[in-house]
Amino acid sequence: MTVTNERGAALLDELTWRGLIAEKSQGLEERLAKGPISAYIGFDASARSLHVGHLLQVFMLTHLQRAGGTPFVIIGGGTGMVGDPSGKSSERQLLDDEQIASNSAALRAQLERFVDFSPGPNQAQMVDNREWLADWRLLEFLRDIGKHFSVPYMLAKDSVQARLSAGMSFTEFSYMTLQAADFLQLYRTRGVEMQMGGADQWGNITAGLELIRRVVGRAEGDPPAAFGLCSPLLLTRDGVKMGKSEKGAVMLDPSMTSPYDFYQYWLNDDDALVIQHLRWLTLMTADEVADIERQQTDSPERRPAQRALAYDLTARIHGREEADRQVRIADAAFAGGPITDPEVLDALFQSIDHYELTGTEENAVDLAVTSGLVTSKSEARRLLSQGGLSINDERVTDAEVALPEPVAGRYYVLRAGKKRLLIARLRQ
Repeated sequence: MTVTNERGAALLDELTWRGLIAEKSQGLEERLAKGPISAYIGFDASARSLHVGHLLQVFMLTHLQRAGGTPFVIIGGGTGMVGDPSGKSSERQLLDDEQIASNSAALRAQLERFVDFSPGPNQAQMVDNREWLADWRLLEFLRDIGKHFSVPYMLAKDSVQARLSAGMSFTEFSYMTLQAADFLQLYRTRGVEMQMGGADQWGNITAGLELIRRVVGRAEGDPPAAFGLCSPLLLTRDGVKMGKSEKGAVMLDPSMTSPYDFYQYWLNDDDALVIQHLRWLTLMTADEVADIERQQTDSPERRPAQRALAYDLTARIHGREEADRQVRIADAAFAGGPITDPEVLDALFQSIDHYELTGTEENAVDLAVTSGLVTSKSEARRLLSQGGLSINDERVTDAEVALPEPVAGRYYVLRAGKKRLLIARLRQ
C-alpha cells in the first residue's frame, strides 16, 4: 500500500489551480507524495530591493512553506559578482562586497513579509553562496564541477544562445556552472532537493539536476535525486520580463517606488490579466478569487478585482495601515468629488506630481503652465476652451480670472481632463 503525505502532495495542487507551474521535472509528484520538501530560489542581490517581477518566485516560497516545506533563500553574493545572462541583452555590472552585504540585508527585510524566518520545524533559511564559492580554488572547481559540463551542452541553453551575438563574456558563460554548483552544495550539505525559479531559469535549473545526477551516480531507471520547478514570468504591459533594469520597473522599497505609485500600478492593472494576478500574487482562496471574478464581470467599471489586488499587495508589502491610506487617497483623488481633506491633500502632495507656488502666478493659465500641468499658455487656453481645465474641482472658463481661495488655506487641486492630476501648495 502506498502511503501519501497530504501536505506535500497539496503543494502541486495549490500551485496548479493558481497557474503557477510553467515547468516541472519528472518524479516530483511521487516525491511530494512522500512528504514536504526543502527547496530554494536564488536572488542575486544586485539591487537593494526586490521588484514585482520577483513576486511570483517569492510566492512560490510562501506556498512551499505553507505546505510544510522548508524554503531556502540563496543570496547570490558569489554569483552576483558574475551576473546571470538569462533574459538579459547586456552584461550586468559587477558588485563589491560592501554593496552585496547591504543589498542582502535589505532583501531579507522584504522577504520577511512572505516567509517565516522564526525558529520552527520548517523555518525559512537565508544563505549567501559566497560561503562556498569564494573559497573554491579554480583548479578544484574545474576538476569537481567543470568536468561534468560539455561545451555543446552549455551552448544549447537558450540563455546562452540569446547572448552570444552580443559578445557574451566567459564570466557570464560560466554562470550556469556556478548555479549548478550551488544546487549540488545545498543538496549535499543541507538536504535541499529542489530548485525553483522563473521559467527563464529552466536551463540553469536542469544544469543543476544533471550535475547532481552525475555526482550522485544515479543509474538509468532510478528515481531522481533532485527536482526543478518553474513558475511563469510576470511581464510588463509591453510583454517584457519585469526586471529591475527595465524601464518602469516597480520596486518593493518605498524609497524607490512610492506606496502611492505601487498601489496605483495594480489599481490600473489590465482587465485581461487581473484575475490571473489575483491567483498568482495573493493568498486568496479559489472561492474568494471566483467571487471577485463574478463581481468584475457584473460591474467592470467599479474594478473590484484591481481594487482587491492593489489593496492585498500593498498591505502585504507596505502594511495594512499604508494600504488603508492609499485607498483613501485614491478614492479622494479619482472618485469625482472635490478633494477637501487636508490629510489627503498632504499625502497627494507627497505622492504625485506637485508644485510649490512661487507667488507670481496671477491666474489659471499662469498656474497651469508654471506648475507643469501643461507645457505652454496656448495649450492651457486650448484645454480651457474645451472645458478640460479645473482648479479646486471647479471648471475654469475664463483665462484671466484670479485664482480661487486655496483649499485648507494652502492647496490648489489642478486637473487636465479626467486623468491628469497635480497638487500645488503655497509656501509656509
